[in-house]
Amino acid sequence: MRVYYSIMTTEVPLLTTFADAQKVLRTYYANAQTKYTLDNMRALMDHLGNPQEKIRVVHVAGTSGKTSTSYYAAALLGAAGLQVGLSVSPHVDQINERLQINGQPLPEAEFCQVLTEFLNAIKDAPVKPSYFELLTAMAFWEYARRGVDAAVMEVGLGGLLDATNVIARPDKICLITDIGLDHTEILGDTLVEIAQQKAGIIQPGNQVFAFAQGPEVMSVLRPRGVHELSDNDNVPLPQLPHFQQRNLGLARAGAEAVLGRGVTDKELARVATTVVPARLEKIAYKDKIVLVDGSHNAQKMAAMLDGLQQLYPDQKPSALVAFVAGHNQRWQEAITTLLPHIDQLIITEFYSEKDYPKHSVQAQTVADFAGRGLVVPEPEKALDKLLQMPGQIVLVTGSFYLLNHIRPRLLHD
Repeated sequence: MRVYYSIMTTEVPLLTTFADAQKVLRTYYANAQTKYTLDNMRALMDHLGNPQEKIRVVHVAGTSGKTSTSYYAAALLGAAGLQVGLSVSPHVDQINERLQINGQPLPEAEFCQVLTEFLNAIKDAPVKPSYFELLTAMAFWEYARRGVDAAVMEVGLGGLLDATNVIARPDKICLITDIGLDHTEILGDTLVEIAQQKAGIIQPGNQVFAFAQGPEVMSVLRPRGVHELSDNDNVPLPQLPHFQQRNLGLARAGAEAVLGRGVTDKELARVATTVVPARLEKIAYKDKIVLVDGSHNAQKMAAMLDGLQQLYPDQKPSALVAFVAGHNQRWQEAITTLLPHIDQLIITEFYSEKDYPKHSVQAQTVADFAGRGLVVPEPEKALDKLLQMPGQIVLVTGSFYLLNHIRPRLLHD
């Protein structure tokens, strides 16, 4: 059932800073639905004239690798000369990462102007969106206004009932990354149930690409006409960790479907230099190499650790971690996967506001479960401790929301 609100007619004044934008967007947190449905999103898109139907879309769902695949797909299309929109979530450092043109987030003033114009465009809409619905609708709206050649849209959660899943065009390209058990409280307790949610983005006529996975997942994807990729479709560039070679291979399949031709070696080499924020990202800071990664479950953590050993054989770096509260099994499995591969462990805490406010598991709780670890609740002080550890390589992982406190300092200090 749609929830209707009284119409507002007051003009939104021009926003000029990210702080202004976040202050306004914070008021939309309360609109998050307790029961997922696309009714509100469809009503909002109808109000806007359904801009999502005016652009070619590459739609990316899955458990692990969505953001990397999205970045690579957008970069490949851009390398071929197309104007490309890219929307990912959550953002790592700043909200404008959710609205990118040709590989670049909109500058602060421009993003704020677009947000102001969009808020005025929906001020008399019959529904009031959630934070994620608003930003998703704004991305579709702005890409249509700019007339991009293609837009790469990363699913936020699941697929079937995700706010991005309002595209009915038969020429949409669907990319399904590796599927695992995550967000089970929402998506289901089995791989079949979760795969059904991810495959919910597939519409009649869509081309669908995915790497061959386990029998439960493929029992869902194969009847949907998926083009199955194998390890032979990885892009074996040695500078990329294995999981990124796989993500680039999936992105290549999607880009080739859009372009109607093969991707050239020159285009691949150019795209391989794309920096995917917080995905085993290497940041040189003072005398350290800080590896920054948002892995928050066992599947992602294992892929990251495999990549770490590939790039830095026989290294056991010290690690700084924090995990989102409310998912005990998830963080416990993640840190259990991590512990054998690290030297010293530092545990911190965070509070963050992105799609909605989130806070971390208490650091002492993580330390008690791990059976070791130095508890430093303040992220800045925890990073200082990490940088004092021996060895050139150190690691920060466990949550994108932790990295929001860490990565800006590493890049801009």
